[in-house]
Amino acid sequence: MTAGRLPNSPARRRADEKKLLSLDIGFIEKYFHLYVEGTVLTLQVGFAGIALAFLVGVVVALVRLLRIPVLAQIAGAYMELSRNTPLLVQLFFLYFGLPKIGIRLSGEWCAIIGLAFLGGSYMAEALRSGLEAVPKIQNESARVLGFSRFSAFRLIILPQAVAVAWPGIVANVIFLVKEVSVVSAIALPDLMYVAKDLIGNFYRTDEALLLLVAAYAVILLPISLAGSWLEGRIRHG
Repeated sequence: MTAGRLPNSPARRRADEKKLLSLDIGFIEKYFHLYVEGTVLTLQVGFAGIALAFLVGVVVALVRLLRIPVLAQIAGAYMELSRNTPLLVQLFFLYFGLPKIGIRLSGEWCAIIGLAFLGGSYMAEALRSGLEAVPKIQNESARVLGFSRFSAFRLIILPQAVAVAWPGIVANVIFLVKEVSVVSAIALPDLMYVAKDLIGNFYRTDEALLLLVAAYAVILLPISLAGSWLEGRIRHG
């Protein structure tokens, strides 16, 4: 290997600086609004799917924890199917497969349902561990105090389970937001779709990828920091 090719050589640093200076700032300014629109779509689809995934996770975790006949087996089969098939395959089934039997969904709904189907199993596993960590005496005490079974679960058991499972829930949220990048395969103009479209049309790979990385950093860093802050607050509480 020659000296000019060493990772930290002056020649390599000059080449990197020259490459940085060669970025087309005008291109970035011109198409920046597309990344803003893609970020909005990513957040809308992502958080709608995450909210639905959380609800699915609560139901599945409760069914498996209580070992309800038949439903527990269905929930177990759902979790195996969800976690062992790629989101891309699930999206193709929803977007291209369902119309074959007369069911047509918009791209946004396909993305939301796909994220909920995938994320529900991961949320269920995190919540199940949280529910198992709550002492049974908590439920018994609530019933003695006059709480109904549903009220005891909603007001006493579930909040404690969420507190225990919070790190796993935050990890799943970040995972699902990143998985939104797959929805570009069904022509939804999310961040990945915008980046691929600009690269394909203008061959400005560096600028397109720089904006893509920046957009995901703007989305994911606050989620990670807020999750860590809330975890500390929850544990302190």
